[in-house]
Amino acid sequence: MSGVARPVAGPPKWWPSGPLWDWLGVTTATLLIVFGSLGESYPTDPSHALPPGVHPPPWPAYLLVTAAGIALAWRRRWPIAVLALTVALTSAYSMLGFVYGAALIAPTIALYAVVVEGGLRRAVLPAVVAIVVLTLAGGILGPYQSFGGAATVAPFELLVAVGLGLAAANRKAYLNEARDRARQAERSREEEARRRVDAERLRIARELHDVVAHTMATISVQAAAAAHVLTDPPKEAAEAIAAIRAASKDGLRELRAILNVLRQADDRDPVHPTPGLDDLDVLVGTVRRAGVPVALSAPVPAPPRAASVDVTAYRIIQESLTNVLRHAGPATAAVTLAVENGHLVIDVVDTGVGVSGRPTGHGLNGMRERAGSIGGTFHAGPGIRGGFAVHATLPLDGPAS
Repeated sequence: MSGVARPVAGPPKWWPSGPLWDWLGVTTATLLIVFGSLGESYPTDPSHALPPGVHPPPWPAYLLVTAAGIALAWRRRWPIAVLALTVALTSAYSMLGFVYGAALIAPTIALYAVVVEGGLRRAVLPAVVAIVVLTLAGGILGPYQSFGGAATVAPFELLVAVGLGLAAANRKAYLNEARDRARQAERSREEEARRRVDAERLRIARELHDVVAHTMATISVQAAAAAHVLTDPPKEAAEAIAAIRAASKDGLRELRAILNVLRQADDRDPVHPTPGLDDLDVLVGTVRRAGVPVALSAPVPAPPRAASVDVTAYRIIQESLTNVLRHAGPATAAVTLAVENGHLVIDVVDTGVGVSGRPTGHGLNGMRERAGSIGGTFHAGPGIRGGFAVHATLPLDGPAS
């Protein structure tokens, strides 16, 4: 299936990995180099006898090839430096007059690491230098004084290391790319899931508002009418009607608070305090820094406000100023707040291009829904002196029946 991220193939679980196994590999390679060099110095097969004038090296000489093998432990951290060191130690061993066939293992592994870690571009020059130096060190400058013995094998052995390194580097790049694609696909799935959840929350909010809230409001109105019409109801009936009316009012108040939460689909479980009118200075400062001069009436009205009113007022002002930034063009804006008859009155006016440059989608609808969810009113349209104006009136006590 296209679009579905598949698990990335990697080494099997039984395959050894980690520093311990890396040191075990380095130890194995070092032992092969040392014992191989001993075998070359003291061959058991007469046909492999050393050429005339070539003598077995003294034991201190084996420290050179031993150091070359141990240096491989740092091939991943400093691949170029390790390659240079192994080439220098192996060449020195050969130029002292000793056969370096087994010692070639160290620079071959080091060159392989250079290709894997740095790619072909970074490995071309080190590979060429290593081939030339080791060929000369094992040939003209070596024990044979001509191109023979291990010197004829060195170029091909190093070229094989380059080829294997390229294959490993390509596979490493493929696995990294596959992991990146898998992570990107996972992020896309999470974003799509969040989008669907937000859409479902808004759909539920609309259903609750259009059906349940309307029904409960009707129950409340009818209960009030029954209490008014009945001139001398029985005590039990009067108590039932009063209970129905009180329960419907409480239910409507709670329902409007729930709707307010559902409408705020973008406000997910914040780890910071929910913003309110006390944070207007920070919001206005941000808009000013973005290039729109904003005048703010001060101070913010002092009478106590319900938390839902505080959040709703802040969000309406925030969305209005965001629309100024996006759609008004070169403009200034003014934010005015006042308290009138137990209501918070909000006016956001700008001097921009007017209604032709304003959105007609979710931004204005969202502000209208926020205001309506707590019993407020909202209006937006062309300003009296041009530009665009937003006017909202919110009850200071929050949702009411």
